[in-house]
Amino acid sequence: MSLLDIGDVARQSGVPASALRFYEEKGLIASAARRGLRRQFHADVLDRLALIALGQAAGFSLEEIGAMLAGEGGVQIDRAKLASKADELDCAIRRLTAMRDGLRHAAACPAPSHMACPTFRRILRAAAAGALNRVPAA
Repeated sequence: MSLLDIGDVARQSGVPASALRFYEEKGLIASAARRGLRRQFHADVLDRLALIALGQAAGFSLEEIGAMLAGEGGVQIDRAKLASKADELDCAIRRLTAMRDGLRHAAACPAPSHMACPTFRRILRAAAAGALNRVPAA
């Protein structure tokens, strides 16, 4: 299997070399060798980096991602965690959709002032109660 220099991995993956070193320190990836002071990686590190990026985009912590990548025989993704994260995303989507709809209403509301608008007042009460920032428990 051919080896890629850290600079090549950074260019091909779009992940800065500093992040590659950090990921290696955290055990998410492993270099295969060194040429001088430069780390060398097997080409399959690009797939691991793509999995890390996907996990981060989905909202998983590096610790959670590391646990999924640490399995014997390769990647072992916990399907229950995926389902739970999907549920969290559904809640966030509902919350953000409600916020978007409220803002659109406030922008087009025919009331003489926002404070006279019942919909805007409901949004204010929800914000004061912290409901707009609350992340539901998974």
